Amino acid sequence: MNTPVETSAASRNRFEEQWHYRPDTPIQSSPIFEWPLKPLVIWRWFADRWLVFGENIVLVILALVSWNWFQPSLEVTRTFSFDWIGAMYMRNLLLMIVVAGGLHLYLYRWKKQGDLLRHDSRALDVNGKKFTFNGQVRDNMFWTLASGVTFWTAYEVFAFWGMANGSAPLLLWADNPVWFMLLFVLTPIWISLHFYLVHRWMHWPRVYKIVHKLHHRNTNVGPWSGLSMHPLEHLVYFTSILIHFLIASHPLHILFHMMHQSLTASTSHAGYSGVSVNQKNRFALGTFHHQLHHRYLDCNYGNLEVPCDKLFGTFHNGTNAAHEKLQEKRREKARR
Repeated sequence: MNTPVETSAASRNRFEEQWHYRPDTPIQSSPIFEWPLKPLVIWRWFADRWLVFGENIVLVILALVSWNWFQPSLEVTRTFSFDWIGAMYMRNLLLMIVVAGGLHLYLYRWKKQGDLLRHDSRALDVNGKKFTFNGQVRDNMFWTLASGVTFWTAYEVFAFWGMANGSAPLLLWADNPVWFMLLFVLTPIWISLHFYLVHRWMHWPRVYKIVHKLHHRNTNVGPWSGLSMHPLEHLVYFTSILIHFLIASHPLHILFHMMHQSLTASTSHAGYSGVSVNQKNRFALGTFHHQLHHRYLDCNYGNLEVPCDKLFGTFHNGTNAAHEKLQEKRREKARR
């Protein structure tokens, strides 16, 4: 896992030239773990994620639609059967094709907003021996659909089977409406912490070479890149759902949780900061924070909800100063 080491001036100039669009910097992580607490800042942070039409609201709607019309009841999931498992797999397959495929068509094939809000204006790799089937999009689609959706569904099946048989505690709306709603808000925070822990481990050299390197074939990412992983990485990546075997929840929380891990992998790797309407960002998509990780590898291992990268000194906030600091760390490492 080699990374380039550059001189100070060269690294600064190269950093600026590599990006077609950089959002406002410095990138800010969640304020909920900062001390002293700033209640108004925290409220605004949550409001930006939950009181606007964005990913979280869309996922809650999708979870509600799935639970009411496309999800077998717990009575049915008590016993394994190809019928209901197959139906869940087809639902998840369709969701992934619509989200990842729709974004790819809109942003990359039809180029509906050109390079507006696009972080890296380079074309996705059409050919390349490092990719399965010698193409980035074909490679990404294969691993996403063949492995990603399979593991997504398998973990859902296991969770619903456990809930139906009493192994995973069930929470009903009538039991505690406040906690019922709060679980939706807390789920992305838990996913973020879990992601940092397993992702950091994936960058351990031996694991990276065997497993995680497949995902990092994508230095310039697209919607299909997010869930394009080695099957062993999918096996670990989705283990965050096991929290529901410890904390009482509802099938809606299971659906929301797994859609959040699967579908936002596509949106967060879209390569664009958002969908533009009338030259304005109307629906937030990919994070420049994670795009930096794909380009430079040894920074931004987590998400912005939990500031683990700040705590462990691997946070790149998108500024020239942060990039120079990253390069200096690399120079020091190279001198050892």
